[in-house]
Amino acid sequence: MLSDKELAPFDAIRETDSLSRAAARLGRAPSTISHAARQLETRFDALLFDRRRYRLQLTPAGHLLADEAARLMLDVDRLTQRVKQIVSGWEDRLWIVCDEILEFETFLPVVQAFDALDSGVTLRITHEVLSGTWEALRDGRADLIVGATNEPPAIPGLRWFELGVMDWVFAVASRHPLARADEPLKREQIAAHRAVVVADSSRTSAGRAYGMLGGQRTLAVPSMRAKILAQRQGLGTGWLPRQRVAGLLKRGELIEKKTADPREPNVLYVAWRGDHEGRALTWWIEQLRQARLAKRLVDGIDFAP
Repeated sequence: MLSDKELAPFDAIRETDSLSRAAARLGRAPSTISHAARQLETRFDALLFDRRRYRLQLTPAGHLLADEAARLMLDVDRLTQRVKQIVSGWEDRLWIVCDEILEFETFLPVVQAFDALDSGVTLRITHEVLSGTWEALRDGRADLIVGATNEPPAIPGLRWFELGVMDWVFAVASRHPLARADEPLKREQIAAHRAVVVADSSRTSAGRAYGMLGGQRTLAVPSMRAKILAQRQGLGTGWLPRQRVAGLLKRGELIEKKTADPREPNVLYVAWRGDHEGRALTWWIEQLRQARLAKRLVDGIDFAP
């Protein structure tokens, strides 16, 4: 690999197209710069500079070497920064997996606050659904999971706390046949109509589905937002986060229906494995323990304020 000392004359010649101007820029004699250029050509056994014209220019091989050398130097600088980062306790990367039940927009202020630390840690934020969220932590595809539902499973070194509780409402579009049905709705009434469900992202199991009855037709959609849209359109029935659809209920675009079998609220969890707790992971855990942030994440954004 080329050193900074070897690259400096090379870059100066490339930028100035002149030995004398390159020498002036570096505060060296033109003969010294010329010698350095010839040493590079000897080292690579290639013609790197075109000396046939009045202006000294790089050959195609010279351009390639210049571009690749510059890229390698940037890689070395980044590697040096990463090593110092690890030594100071910051992780190289933090992978956060959010259950799709939470809305990414609510995380943006936390990401901005983390950026202000200038830690150098690369953030990766992805989402999973239902069983897929716990599975991501178990299989090493997440350093931290947020918004996972159901009881924490058996995972070596697992640590967790409750983020909050999400309340649900069984809702149908105003044009849906069940909107006019007597309450409380019985299981057989609900089962006669298609349910809208968010597809479980588990890779190793059949996955879970909430609010689906045996034999009931389903429309599987990729997100809670898609589920809200589908139910507002009258494409099916199902349970929705109460806070997120409060505006749609108020405006009458969705109708709340009491059921014979109410759905219990869901406890949402934050979890991680305690064997690798770097400064970035610790910072995120501390933020998520704050009651105001936890409430904002669980409540989400009203679909129609």
